[in-house]
Amino acid sequence: MRLLVVSNRLPVTVAERKGQIKFQKSPGGLVSGLSVYLDSLKSSSIIEKKYLWVGWPGVPVAEKKKKEVKEKLLSEVDSYPVFISEKAMDNFYHGFCNKTIWPLFHYFPSYTVYDEEYWETYIKMNQNFRDAVLEVVKPGDIIWIHDYHLMLLPMMLREKLKNPIGFFLHIPFPSFEMFRLLPGKWRARILEGLLGAHLIGFHTHDYTQYFLRCVHRILGYEHNMGKIIVGDRVIKADTYPMGIDFKKYNSAACTKAVQRHKKELEKTLGDYKVILSIDRLDYSKGILNRLQAYEAFLEKNHQWHTKVVMVMVVVPSRIAVEHYQEMKKQIDALAGRINGRFGTLSWTPIIYQYKSLAFNSLVALYSAGDVALLTPLRDGMNLIAKEYVAAKKDKTGVLILSEMTGASHEMGEALIMNPNNIEEIVDALEEAMEMPKEEQIRRNQVLQRRLEFYDVSKWAESFIKDLAALKEEQKRFHDKIMGPAARKLLIKDFMNAKNRLIFLDYDGTLIPFSKNPLEARPDKKLLRMLERLAADKKTQIILTSGRDKHTLQSWFGELDIGLIAEHGIWLKEKNKKWRLIKPLNSEWKEEIIPVLETYAGRLPGSFVEEKEYSLVWHYRRVNAEMGSLIAKELLDYLIDFTANIDIQVMQGHKVIEITDVDVNKSSAGLHWLSGKTYDFIMAIGGDWTDEYLFKVLPQNAYSIRVGMTQSYARFNLRNNAEVLDLLNRLVKKK
Repeated sequence: MRLLVVSNRLPVTVAERKGQIKFQKSPGGLVSGLSVYLDSLKSSSIIEKKYLWVGWPGVPVAEKKKKEVKEKLLSEVDSYPVFISEKAMDNFYHGFCNKTIWPLFHYFPSYTVYDEEYWETYIKMNQNFRDAVLEVVKPGDIIWIHDYHLMLLPMMLREKLKNPIGFFLHIPFPSFEMFRLLPGKWRARILEGLLGAHLIGFHTHDYTQYFLRCVHRILGYEHNMGKIIVGDRVIKADTYPMGIDFKKYNSAACTKAVQRHKKELEKTLGDYKVILSIDRLDYSKGILNRLQAYEAFLEKNHQWHTKVVMVMVVVPSRIAVEHYQEMKKQIDALAGRINGRFGTLSWTPIIYQYKSLAFNSLVALYSAGDVALLTPLRDGMNLIAKEYVAAKKDKTGVLILSEMTGASHEMGEALIMNPNNIEEIVDALEEAMEMPKEEQIRRNQVLQRRLEFYDVSKWAESFIKDLAALKEEQKRFHDKIMGPAARKLLIKDFMNAKNRLIFLDYDGTLIPFSKNPLEARPDKKLLRMLERLAADKKTQIILTSGRDKHTLQSWFGELDIGLIAEHGIWLKEKNKKWRLIKPLNSEWKEEIIPVLETYAGRLPGSFVEEKEYSLVWHYRRVNAEMGSLIAKELLDYLIDFTANIDIQVMQGHKVIEITDVDVNKSSAGLHWLSGKTYDFIMAIGGDWTDEYLFKVLPQNAYSIRVGMTQSYARFNLRNNAEVLDLLNRLVKKK
């Protein structure tokens, strides 16, 4: 078994020097973070290599060089390339990824570009990645897809493979109100693409919940503790805050190379208090906000003039994008203004560098910084915050962190502030500059213990472990699906039986659920099938339903079958009249009807159905999210309101039913089970009310739940089409 990591970029960038193909390490937190985990896999005792990384090699590759590049990547760095042309990269990476998804997911809708050509290229590039994976994947390989560039890929692979598939999003997932700004077909396709994975990971609980809410409102799939059932698949969305290689940063601070860089910095910085600002050039990082706050800090705190310096490193990024070019100009202008306004011949308030830093220089800067000021307006995690704390070997230093970062959820010991509030940032700077060393050490000790315990390897191991467990759960789920062997045995037992009893639920079992219950009338084909099945004197058919007896009588009264109405309140044996299962009263309805009508008035599309001895509140035709919220509220209210009344409140498929406490499908089913001995018993149902019946059936009975959900039934069928197929086979075998 191998791990296939799939991301937009490979961990190395291809370069050609003097006709020779060379590799250099790619930048980025994903590469540096995952490499630690992947390197640990190489020590496995299994001879076969344990991982393969699939992605773009960083540059366009000439056709004549592709074979050579592919072979060298495979043999030297356990990688497999996805070749992308320069034009496709413009529309894919610089276009849809960074002009549509990046700004929208970071809450910059005014920067978002909606271009159909970008979208079409995004689809094609995801298909290219799919084809590349299919070229190298083996049965049993775990596939781990990363980030927003490849959100369509999980479903594209799911349609071709049975391998475990995981997906991790390294940027924020936006709220529904933001995500819905995408055109309808785009947003639905993206969510469907992600649902091709078994496990979908996010950095924070908020992002996970936003995703689940979008899935519910746009696709209509509800979740149970993060698990979503789609067809016969179990999908889970969960939270995995990404860590760093703590030991690497913590131990590097003591190395000779870092100490040498630090001494050089100390010569330049002298006795100044150092406020450190390191970020990639991006409008989401709030660099202008921290400059404005620093300016306000100097205005307010004259005592710090000539005693403090901000070391600001801006790492070049996406320099061809217009918004980035404009922001660079604004940063340059504001930094220049602050230096010109407050600086002297002997003091420069801001030391500004626009470049990338090597690892040793970066750690030296972390080590020298008295304060790290990080003000992203929106950030998936922000690993710089974690790296800064990890590099503080003496545990001094103060981290000021935006509450808009994923890291802020884990790093409560930092000074957390709102980056949109300049006064808050100034207050945090003042507190940080005056914080006693003892307090700095206390806070950083806690942070470092946490970062060391949940490092990047732990993050990756947790995700892969949960993915494997989910795959096992999926296998158990599939084991309950009635396969060919079980169907063959069922048909054989049916044929050999002398007395057969068959319970068939109606809505969701013999027909799909309908938004309008009155439109779910059985067609001639279904009635003919039931008629033929019931024509055999050895077979007793009982149709069970929550519908009222008048409806069932008008639809099925001509058939030679038994009927159960209102989930067991009314019974009708073959050739007999309807009767109550026991004496009941309905006086309680007068108190409940006004409650249901109030909630129906609050939620357009919902309505109340009154039956003789039960009430039903329907919400199948309403907005999915609002229906779920209001239904939960109504359910809680009714359970509390009816606590001292002998009635029960039941939640079905988009309905809430209120009926007598001792009446359900099990009591109705026992009426037939106790009347005669049967050598073949089968019950098929598609609602949780059928679980009552499944519980009381003999162990050898064929109990079948429609839909992929946990059940007391022995078997599952995926949908009502499979139910009808099974019943038609029984009809033909009679």
